[in-house]
Amino acid sequence: MNNIVVVNVLRFVGLVLLQGLVFKNIGVGWESFPYLHIIVFPLFILLLPLRTPKTLVIFLSFLIGISVDFLYDTLGVHASAAVFTGFARSLVLKMFEPRGAYNMSYSPTIARMGLGWFVQYVAILMFAHVFFYCSVEAFTFVYIVDIMIKTIVSFLASMVFIMIFQLLFNPLD
Repeated sequence: MNNIVVVNVLRFVGLVLLQGLVFKNIGVGWESFPYLHIIVFPLFILLLPLRTPKTLVIFLSFLIGISVDFLYDTLGVHASAAVFTGFARSLVLKMFEPRGAYNMSYSPTIARMGLGWFVQYVAILMFAHVFFYCSVEAFTFVYIVDIMIKTIVSFLASMVFIMIFQLLFNPLD
C-alpha cells in the first residue's frame, strides 16, 4: 500500500479517536464557561496531499465529520462543518499559492511550506471551520455574541493543540 495512503489512514483514525475520546471531555464540568470546544480533527483535511482531487477531499471531509458526529452524538453538525472546510480548502490554497506553484506531491505541512505559510493557512481554515460549527450548533444568529465568543475561544485553544500536534509529529509525507 502506498505510504501516503497509510499515513493518511492512520491520521484519520488517530484524529477521530483523539477528538472523540480526549477533546470531547475537556469542557465537561465547566458549565459556567460553556465556550470551550477543542477541535483538531480538521487537521486531517488540511494535511491531505495537494494533488488530492477536490471531490475526494469533500468526501473524506464528510467521512471524518460524520465519524466525529457518531462519537459526539450530534447529527451532522461536525460533518457539515468538515464539508465546508473541505470545500474552502482549495480556495485558501489558491490564495496562498507561491509564484512557482506548489509541488503537488507534497502535503501542506510546516516542514514543507514553512511556519508562516502554515499558520496563515491553518488559521484561516480553522477559524472558518469553528465559526461554521458554532453557527450550525446554535442554528440561529440570535445568539451571535455567544457564537463569536465560542468561536474565538475554541479557535485559540484548537490552534494551540494543532501547533503542538504539528511540532510533535512533524509529518513529512
